[in-house]
Amino acid sequence: MAGEKITEQSSRYDHLEKMSVLELLSSMNKEDQAVPLAVQEVIPNIEKLIEAIVENMIGGGRLFYIGAGTSGRLGILDASEIPPTYGLPTGVVIGIIAGGWKAITTPVENAEDDEAQGWKDLEAHGVNEKDVVVGVAASGSTPYVIGALRECQKRGIVTGSISSNPNALVSAVADYPVEVIVGPEFVTGSTRMKSGTAQKLVLNMISTTVMIQLGRVEGNRMVNMQLTNEKLVDRGTKMVMEKTGLQDYEQAKQLLLENKSVKNAVIAYNQAQIH
Repeated sequence: MAGEKITEQSSRYDHLEKMSVLELLSSMNKEDQAVPLAVQEVIPNIEKLIEAIVENMIGGGRLFYIGAGTSGRLGILDASEIPPTYGLPTGVVIGIIAGGWKAITTPVENAEDDEAQGWKDLEAHGVNEKDVVVGVAASGSTPYVIGALRECQKRGIVTGSISSNPNALVSAVADYPVEVIVGPEFVTGSTRMKSGTAQKLVLNMISTTVMIQLGRVEGNRMVNMQLTNEKLVDRGTKMVMEKTGLQDYEQAKQLLLENKSVKNAVIAYNQAQIH
């Protein structure tokens, strides 16, 4: 039985148009402070989801995020940052949004109401039982997401969900549901606010922890980051110097560029020292 839709309840604030800029900012900030505390309450649930993701990805599986509107965009954002940050190939963590790529910047009418399309979009990526599919839906009742997860479960594909309502419909089709109850939004029903912030925090926790568990971080450094600009090359060069003891910046930089990542550069340096 689905619970009440807290995300649709009236804001604790009224007559917003009569507030000063300072009052608006202070009130929004006060509301936002509740979000990380709400996330803290469900860390055990997030842990279970992450453990399932890690297990499947070690076995060659992929991670999918699927959502509509803000939820879909946040999933795509998280997925798109994995290759440059952790050096994982594109297509291992995948974000899917109702309405397709156009919906990233432009609302697509009724896309989230199509219960069958979510599974079709997953099928286009060859989703299979090795993968994990996480539905992201603030209300927890998005047909596009629910339909996708239901079809996954029928086929033995591990599912998770992130929502902001208790006993959400999407939780019923998720093997590992995460419900972050942040309360009514500052602007009634505007789930791009607190609910969106909660989703971003949870997505950060999922992807970062998974990447650490998969060995994409050493110490506290992104040793597999892509060298896509001078800032990252400089950061990587200094990491190589720190890890190898090299004093010559240009030598360390050349070693880095030749080996494409900090991790590979250090391995190459250590092998050269042995021989």
